[in-house]
Amino acid sequence: MNKYAVIFTVAALLLAGCDKLSPPPSHSQAWVAEGKTMGTFYRVTLASPPPDALVGLQEQINQVLNQDNHELSTYLQDSVLSRFNQYNGAEPQPISSAMADLVSTALRIGAKTGGAMDITVGPLVNLWGFGPDKQPVSMPTQSQIDAARARVGLGHLRLSEDVNGQWLQKDLPDLYVDLSTLGEGYATDHLAALMERRGFTRYLVSVGGAVISRGLSPQDKPWRVAIQKPTDREVDAQAIVDLQGHGISTSGSYRNYYELQGKRLSHIIDPATGRPIDHKLVSATVIATTAMEADGWDTGLMVLGTEKAKALAQQQGLAVYLITKTDRGFETWASPQFKPFIIEGLDDPREKH
Repeated sequence: MNKYAVIFTVAALLLAGCDKLSPPPSHSQAWVAEGKTMGTFYRVTLASPPPDALVGLQEQINQVLNQDNHELSTYLQDSVLSRFNQYNGAEPQPISSAMADLVSTALRIGAKTGGAMDITVGPLVNLWGFGPDKQPVSMPTQSQIDAARARVGLGHLRLSEDVNGQWLQKDLPDLYVDLSTLGEGYATDHLAALMERRGFTRYLVSVGGAVISRGLSPQDKPWRVAIQKPTDREVDAQAIVDLQGHGISTSGSYRNYYELQGKRLSHIIDPATGRPIDHKLVSATVIATTAMEADGWDTGLMVLGTEKAKALAQQQGLAVYLITKTDRGFETWASPQFKPFIIEGLDDPREKH
């Protein structure tokens, strides 16, 4: 997974159903597994599981994450995605049904956002110094941007299925696909599916900024998560939500950036302009039935900016929470579908509906 394409984030404050921010539950009440994967961190918390039900679980968690990494990594040269990116032909290449579902979701959301969420935007991300290439010492020229944009576009990618399986095809030899925009949600859903197969009905799972839950916490209360305030100077909650068994993901422009020639440049690139976004929307959170669905929408909404993101959320009936920087401070907006999930955070007088 491209560690530079970070999806920021439902805050690192994962709440175990408490009314206020508090430490995670003790290991006497919960079983916790955590570690690194895909250039980020994962965490699995189970509420009061029977000890004998945990046999072999850590090994299976590792297997799920290793398999996802083997499919989606752009750093592993032998991953399924890396082999596809290295292939310069036009013949369809085989992929798994799970990866086909991810690509299908990306293409659908990409179309609905008018191309704002684009899994082929990698050349532009690299050009602006947020990929494996080094940070530029000067602003890219318009000709460099145009050249990179010529290698970008969802229209160059085709997903198909037949009796022999699922296939991915490109009509541009050097098209570069990066699935990290949805990868954290993809892995989160797979870990949740593992918990279901093992018979666990009370869990909170996260990979990076994508989170999903089911059932109650060790305190027999709903699992709750905090949406982080959009600042790189503190870790505090802007709002607290009860997931109610749903997935959640947040994209933000307030941490992964650098300054060049006196200008602050975000890691979120607008495919339409080929440049980092420069509007005032700083955080977009989405709640959906799966973590992957939420993970797919948040970046596209961030690219669109506040007003277009609001309009699309209302048109599509999405559960969306936006934070916008204004001259008066941060203003928040929640779609009607998001509001039932909120526990705390809408008492700010600057909130706009």
